[in-house]
Amino acid sequence: MENAQAPGTVDTPSPDRLLQIGMGFWASKTLLSAVELGVFTQLARGPLDAAGLSSTLGLHPRSALDFLDALVALKLLAREGSTYSNMPDTGLFLDKAKPCYVGGLLEMANTRLYPFWGSLTEALKTGLPQNESKHGGNLFEAIYHDDASLRGFLQAMSGVSLGAAREIAQKFPWGNYRTFIDIGAAQGALPVQVALAHPHLTGGGFDLPAVGPVFDEYVAAHGLQDRLRFHPGDFFKDPCPSADVLVMGHILHDWALPQKLDLLKKCHAALPPGGCLVVYDAIIDDDRRENAFGLMMSLNMLIETPGGFDYTGAQCREWMKETGFSEVRIEPLVGADSMVVGVK
Repeated sequence: MENAQAPGTVDTPSPDRLLQIGMGFWASKTLLSAVELGVFTQLARGPLDAAGLSSTLGLHPRSALDFLDALVALKLLAREGSTYSNMPDTGLFLDKAKPCYVGGLLEMANTRLYPFWGSLTEALKTGLPQNESKHGGNLFEAIYHDDASLRGFLQAMSGVSLGAAREIAQKFPWGNYRTFIDIGAAQGALPVQVALAHPHLTGGGFDLPAVGPVFDEYVAAHGLQDRLRFHPGDFFKDPCPSADVLVMGHILHDWALPQKLDLLKKCHAALPPGGCLVVYDAIIDDDRRENAFGLMMSLNMLIETPGGFDYTGAQCREWMKETGFSEVRIEPLVGADSMVVGVK
């Protein structure tokens, strides 16, 4: 009778968790629409009542209160009486006027990823991307086709990278090195965070030429133009610039295994003896049970790319050793992200 349970202690299965996950797109789209409408940016200027906020945002009276109060129930807004204000996190990270704005990623999720994910079942059955390429387009052509689209994408990359960039700036032993280059730097979130934290360092970012003006503006806005410079190029066609440390964040998962290995080999060739490569992504736990974000990011690579996939720390360690790196170690960063560090 040792295993007998006391009356009333038997767990009865409930559908609540399943329904919450299955209907999770309701909450997701409510937040994405709030970002699109500028709710949090508007309230960062000061609290507003329902009538004032609805008028400013152009909301129809039929749905305005339900929408705003849904944001309250989701803990995305606060409300005193009929007056709405931001929560601490939404006021900090979803106000477009603040440098820590991460809404660029959510804007891209709203305009691009949200509709494409509606075809996940087809992607799982065919193994084919479901983005612009499904109708003869190209992911990067779609992103780079005009300045506004490019800037939105680069801002989104800053949003997804900023937390990891700050952790890398603190956790990596930068005092042992003098120079660094971020490979696939986008707007420059990582170079800026590292340079702000370590005044002895000089470095920059390597990316396609079209990215250069956006990188330069972002760097100049932080007063770092004397220490950080842009290196134009295509990492599949051109050699990587050389530095003591190379960083590659949220890049490796975009590509199939042969391209992953090519990029690692190029980084190894560009490093001096004793130099380091830092790769960071939403590294999947080796047992593939815990990092749900990393696993779903890999599904996003299915949606977005012909062969990209996310990977475990053990896989990345194996690839880095195969391409010549030694002393490979894995360290957690923030949220779902980890970094893999290899020494030449």
